Amino acid sequence: MTEHSYAVIMAGGGGTRLWPVSRKETPKQLLPLIGQETLFQTTVARLENLFVSQNILVVTVEEQAQEMRQQVPSIPVDNYIIEPLPRGTASVVGLAAVLLSKRDPEAIMAVLPSDHFIRNRDLFHYLIRAAFEAAQNGYLVTLGITPTHPSTAYGYIQQGDPISEGYKYPVYDVRSFREKPDEETAQRFLRSGNYSWNSGMFIWRADVVLAEIQKQMPALWNALKVISLDWGTARQSDVFTEQWNSLNVVTIDYGVMENAAKVAVMPAGGLGWSDVGSWESLFEVLLPDMSGNITANNGRLLAHETNNTLVYGSDEERLIVTIGVDDTIIVDTRDVLLVCKSDQSQKVREVVEHLKKHRQEKYL
Repeated sequence: MTEHSYAVIMAGGGGTRLWPVSRKETPKQLLPLIGQETLFQTTVARLENLFVSQNILVVTVEEQAQEMRQQVPSIPVDNYIIEPLPRGTASVVGLAAVLLSKRDPEAIMAVLPSDHFIRNRDLFHYLIRAAFEAAQNGYLVTLGITPTHPSTAYGYIQQGDPISEGYKYPVYDVRSFREKPDEETAQRFLRSGNYSWNSGMFIWRADVVLAEIQKQMPALWNALKVISLDWGTARQSDVFTEQWNSLNVVTIDYGVMENAAKVAVMPAGGLGWSDVGSWESLFEVLLPDMSGNITANNGRLLAHETNNTLVYGSDEERLIVTIGVDDTIIVDTRDVLLVCKSDQSQKVREVVEHLKKHRQEKYL
């Protein structure tokens, strides 16, 4: 890693599938869902010995930025890039890349979500260092998670031929990106052995990804040029807001990666990775008791003939008692009680949409 190495943390999401704990004012990355530190704090801590604080940027929205600055005061205030509105990961990547290029024309950037859990920090560091080597040679590198089961919750990356350029870790051409599959397709992907889960972690040179944006997303490229010209001037805020709000919401996968020239994947087995994307995902990262039950946060559980059940509480004085309950998630907050079967936890997002539609904003 060199002085040209940067980390860009994408931290503007809402985490609606972890409702009712994750809400507008307290999205999941700002919460201590796993352990004492928040997901954002653990994301930054994971970057120690890889990046100096001055080379860590955070892209987020205004209502979250103040809390993030308080949680991690080591990141310079000027390194927070505030989106006027969420406009998708392609816009976030482009903005960070164009601003880094102004600061350092040789910048290489790791783009990392703020809300992931990674147990094996040493392997993560090894992978990032290896990925920076491949990125230096012009590859758009993505970290793929070796599947442990036929998940329908993740997108998939199909690996092609190995890239033989003497890297410290196996690197492969990407043959295709695949959307979240149905159960049968996920089973087939798992059996084939050459598919990875799309982790949403990317490493590339800023100039290389900007060249792909110019080629594939000309409207975004034109907006970024205008934003860059006025960045740091008295016109910055007005120009940024006007240009940014006119952009379409597009992911970096769809907007750039699927048709880019030099895309590489590094399959990562053993990271102990989770995107903490749903209540069910906490079963992957928290330690259960002998019956498979988990209590999280301040939850207090008296479990009678209960198995594989998660209780997330908000009041340490409140006792939750279960009798004859299996494969269930119970989330108890000050104003909402959520009870659902574990395999239905992805549908929490549908409840959030229902509340929005019926203008029950107080629960969001």
